[in-house]
Amino acid sequence: MSKHRMSALLVVAGATLAACAAPAAPAPQAPQQPAAAPTQAAPAQSAGDGPQVAGVDRRFDGVTLRAAFIGGGQYEKMYESIKDWEAATGAKVEIVYKGDGFEIDKKLKTDFAAGTGDYDVVWDHTSFFSQYIPFLEPLENYFSQEELKDFSQAILKSATRDGHLWLIPRHADISVVHYRTDLYGNEQYKAEFKAKYGYDLAPPETWNQFFDHAEFFAGKEPGLLGTNFAGKEEALSGRFYEILVANGGKLLDENFKPAFNSEAGVKTAQFFRELYARKLVPADMTSLLWDGVANNFCQGNIAVHNEWFGWYSYFQDPKNCKVAGKFDLIRQPVGEGGIRSGWAGAHAFSIPASSKNKEAAAALIKFLTSEKIMYEEAKLGFLPVRDSVWARMIAEASNSDNPLDKKRLEIAQVAISNDFFAPPLIAEWIPLTNILTPKLQAIMLGDVDPKQGLDEAAAEVEKMMAEAGYYNK
Repeated sequence: MSKHRMSALLVVAGATLAACAAPAAPAPQAPQQPAAAPTQAAPAQSAGDGPQVAGVDRRFDGVTLRAAFIGGGQYEKMYESIKDWEAATGAKVEIVYKGDGFEIDKKLKTDFAAGTGDYDVVWDHTSFFSQYIPFLEPLENYFSQEELKDFSQAILKSATRDGHLWLIPRHADISVVHYRTDLYGNEQYKAEFKAKYGYDLAPPETWNQFFDHAEFFAGKEPGLLGTNFAGKEEALSGRFYEILVANGGKLLDENFKPAFNSEAGVKTAQFFRELYARKLVPADMTSLLWDGVANNFCQGNIAVHNEWFGWYSYFQDPKNCKVAGKFDLIRQPVGEGGIRSGWAGAHAFSIPASSKNKEAAAALIKFLTSEKIMYEEAKLGFLPVRDSVWARMIAEASNSDNPLDKKRLEIAQVAISNDFFAPPLIAEWIPLTNILTPKLQAIMLGDVDPKQGLDEAAAEVEKMMAEAGYYNK
């Protein structure tokens, strides 16, 4: 996509701050040195053949880095390792803000637009970074090709726009179907399902089967619902987007005009509406984000659902989860367009252009995305973005007593290689979802007809894209 088609539209506290219709990406800046010239630090790498660390070969005494990170749940574990980087480099890290992905996105947009974002390292994501580009430092001056070669090249490509690398990935996100083996293996349920639907009960291969399964299992046991999805903010638009694509639809056409109000779009929106109308999903689904969705499955309240890989160790903890040892995984379903779902991306780190400590910030990112730290995150269930970590994890999982430990990694590798598709790399992705999600919620709740709701959303999106300069000749 040409950079001349891009906008730096920012939505801040309900107001729209429009930059020029076709801003150029900021020119690369020379790496900025800390106030005190860094000296060599003793390497703090793992011994022997263990996973290695990076970013610890220089001293940054007297430097304090200010960071804004995603927080909550499994994300927190990584930050415990920062003390080791501080000990090795002499620098300090002050995490001045933590929030979930949507909270931190709003925080960064507000602070960047107001010029108050006094950060050295920030959370980023392949689905979000295009809107931050005017405020970010290009990273190719800080990371050599040798340092980058172990990372997934497909994800690095998704992190590159206008010829510059804007983020370094932390871990990947793609969903996988989680299903309850105790339910699917129940012989009585198998017989009842076959009698009702005319085909054998097995993990869903298509979205139509997925709906049948949600319908069948809802109410089969006390408190049991068929499925659930995160039903607010970008999360709902993302789920709609991936099923839309699987059904053969498009979010935007080749001219950036809205295309989601097509026949495939209406069918996809009706899918969510029927799930809610038939009480196959939680009544509070429009208030759920990832933590709530995962907790519902963990507590044994959901039969089958589409979920990120990162909750794996949480679900397998018998002290906290009722489904531990009672679930399995299968690749995402195929839609009516013959396409398998694969909405995906990667959590990452970036350096704001306003940072006064860019070299130290790059060193911290090298440490946090190093083989050792990524391996530790992968042990929690996150999908690594380094080939070396993939190889280590699969080798170790081959010796596990639980075959699912290896199976999940193999499914993830196949999905990332074959099914991965990111949202459009446009600054307006989040503003677009801010328009689309409320309409999808209204459709789901029965407040508006699916076609009408999507038409209304399409009109608003087209107006936004026009104002951003996409249709100028």
